Amino acid sequence: MLIPLILALQVVPSAGIAQPPATIFAEPAAMLIAACDADRDARVTRPELDTCLARSFAGAEGSMTGKIGYIAYADWSLKWLGDRNALPSPFEVDRDGDNAITLAELQARFAQFFLRFDRNRDGVLVREELLTIRSFAPNAPPRGKRR
Repeated sequence: MLIPLILALQVVPSAGIAQPPATIFAEPAAMLIAACDADRDARVTRPELDTCLARSFAGAEGSMTGKIGYIAYADWSLKWLGDRNALPSPFEVDRDGDNAITLAELQARFAQFFLRFDRNRDGVLVREELLTIRSFAPNAPPRGKRR
């Protein structure tokens, strides 16, 4: 009686081949804005964004005073932007330089993001506008030059 011999082949990826870098990504601010879609129509308006920011700000430690410090902002950033060091930094949000962030300052900074992302200037952000597309891969040699 013949017993077939079955060999298990383990496929190991080559160490020299890396996953290609992402060419489409979402900035942390864009991810937060997308999460502010209150009516779930895949579109975010400024009122939706402002309401969402107010709700998220209200949950930050110390917000009942009307201002949060940079450490509380880092905690807010971790929760809502995905990392304590994600942009916008507290230094760019704190426009009056008092080492504290108000809801008005946070909303003003995100209003700037809103305007930058709103490519067609219709006052509404859709997912397509919230994505960033790189024209070339990071660490790639400039076009026309070879390594």
